[in-house]
Amino acid sequence: MTKRLAAWIVGASVALGNVGHAEASETFWDWFFSVKRMKEVAPVNDAAYNEECGSCHFPYQPGFLPAASWQKLLDAKALADHFGDSAELDETTRKHLLEFAVANSAEKSYYKRARKVIASLKKGDAPLRITDVPYIKDKHGKLPAQDVKDNPKVKSLSYCNKCHLKAEEATFDDDTVAIPGKGPWSW
Repeated sequence: MTKRLAAWIVGASVALGNVGHAEASETFWDWFFSVKRMKEVAPVNDAAYNEECGSCHFPYQPGFLPAASWQKLLDAKALADHFGDSAELDETTRKHLLEFAVANSAEKSYYKRARKVIASLKKGDAPLRITDVPYIKDKHGKLPAQDVKDNPKVKSLSYCNKCHLKAEEATFDDDTVAIPGKGPWSW
């Protein structure tokens, strides 16, 4: 191994070892040599997040939005009118959910799909809806209205778990998609 390559590996491990990611006990190298590095987004592993967010809708994985989006969404005033509903939380819970979402946001993730999400955004973009993320729009752009919007079993792209059968496990591969009333997805 050349000295230049060895120096690069050491430098990368130091730099990347300090980047925030979903699994606090996991180092960059644990992730790099793991099969899961090829996976989607980090699964939600926080009981409070699952309970609070999941009580009203699918608890979206934080890796689908940048930190700035989560900061806007989990702002105390924004929660008073959360897409037309009150999602107010006590301050301790709100801060916990915010810390969890920001720590696991797209730009802090090693996961492949989260990296694609962040790469699709312009610097400073902070969409409030996952369905407004360019990468997500592109992946779903050719779906006919009859499969989503006009499908009473789906209604909207915001109901990820209606079609993505393993959404709770943070798996969104095409082979785990079935359109309600239509069957397995095929291109």
